[in-house]
Amino acid sequence: MRSAARPCGLMRDNGGVTSATAQPETPDSPQFSTSLERGDLPVTPPRLIATDLDGTLLRDDKSVSPRTIAALAAAEDAGIEVFFVTGRPARWMDVVSDHVHGHGLAICGNGAAVVDLHGGAGAHRFVKVRELARQNALDAVRLLREAAPGTVYAVEQTYGFNQEPAYPKLHMEIPDLRAPAEELLAPGGPAADEPVLKILAHHPELDPDAFLTLARLAIGTRANVTRSSPSALLEISGPDVSKASTLALCCAERGISHEEVVAFGDMPNDIEMLTWAGRSYAMGNAHPDVLTAASGRTVANNEDGVALVIEQLLNERP
Repeated sequence: MRSAARPCGLMRDNGGVTSATAQPETPDSPQFSTSLERGDLPVTPPRLIATDLDGTLLRDDKSVSPRTIAALAAAEDAGIEVFFVTGRPARWMDVVSDHVHGHGLAICGNGAAVVDLHGGAGAHRFVKVRELARQNALDAVRLLREAAPGTVYAVEQTYGFNQEPAYPKLHMEIPDLRAPAEELLAPGGPAADEPVLKILAHHPELDPDAFLTLARLAIGTRANVTRSSPSALLEISGPDVSKASTLALCCAERGISHEEVVAFGDMPNDIEMLTWAGRSYAMGNAHPDVLTAASGRTVANNEDGVALVIEQLLNERP
């Protein structure tokens, strides 16, 4: 286990890591349409921008383009808060830690943690943790093993990453422990000293969307199941934990309504956030379900789709 576990503020809800695989192809559809053009939403001046990272804000090479950096800074200068809302764990946030402004907070692990990035890479501080209760996690593992034999697991904790021996090398890091998921999740087991943020479930053969549907039916209300990878890799969090629910908590603390939020995303783990926000944009490279859920559409991540919309939003301001 990692030795320097830092204190966390826990929100017990009884209640992705994003894979480095290729993004879905850009669908054949209109590249850019805003909710203003479609006329289906009232125009509310934005107070907060919530953006996913992989496949959305980041280009495929995991860089933040100069145009995007400038747009984020301009939004903050205009008094619009920017929240990075990602499936990534906190330790993978160095890619954007140089671009946080003001509050310095990011929502990680699909809503399982709110992290202060001001300390820089390796020195982040957990502000809020919405853990997955171990019994819920054990139930989810058992039920999904029964429904989809051959499923293998990894366990994402606040600072540790552990996996089953058969779990494939999907992430560019070495696990702290290798053991069956039941042992990793045991209340008195070797990884019991840190909260569980989510478990990752991989199947070597199933279609990703079919695997997601199967898992949701099998696990039911015991946990929230989603995915952000084009492979059959699921992310399982506490039953009420999502990007949307944690973003809503952060907005409530700031007196910001959902109508004042503009959100961006590309994969199924973004859908709740996109439907909750007053205005939302699916990337040109987004999953078909995301294209349906969002109120607007922008160009692909490699074409700076987030920056394009932010520039337009700033031009709308009086």
